[in-house]
Amino acid sequence: MNSIDKNQSEKNKQDLPNADSIEKIRELGEGKTCFLCTSTGNKGFARPMTVQNVDKNGAIWFLSASDSNQNEEIKSNPQVNLYFQGSQYSEFMHLYGKASIHFDKEKVKELWNPIFKTWFTEGENDPRISLIKFSSDSGYYWDNKHGNFIAGIKMIIGAISGKTLDDSIQGSLNTK
Repeated sequence: MNSIDKNQSEKNKQDLPNADSIEKIRELGEGKTCFLCTSTGNKGFARPMTVQNVDKNGAIWFLSASDSNQNEEIKSNPQVNLYFQGSQYSEFMHLYGKASIHFDKEKVKELWNPIFKTWFTEGENDPRISLIKFSSDSGYYWDNKHGNFIAGIKMIIGAISGKTLDDSIQGSLNTK
């Protein structure tokens, strides 16, 4: 890496401490779909899951069927990864941490949306509903500073001019 690239890289790096990490997780995760990656033995599994809530402590909540593969895999090994990708030009996040299975009727009621009847035919009182709570140990994010429109314009100008106009920001997330 030459000195110009290194200076650009250092300029674009911003590690976030606890409260700022939680806010970034909310910003990039709330209501988004991510890949929940589990593993058992030497095999890894990934499936898309929609974040239902990011609470004040940065814990991410999902609804899941109690008899699902992901629940069984989490019981076997609670260490999981979450991978988020926002739009074409921004909002990427990787989180590593522990997942746990919960059966909390009040939390289900708080998160319930009628569209969930697609998977839980008995509604919010369906006995198969469980919650997955994910608590991050660490993570990393990539984001742009000015939104998708400006990032897209800068990419086009950079491609035409041959100059790097990257003003993205990236850094570690520390929620502990």
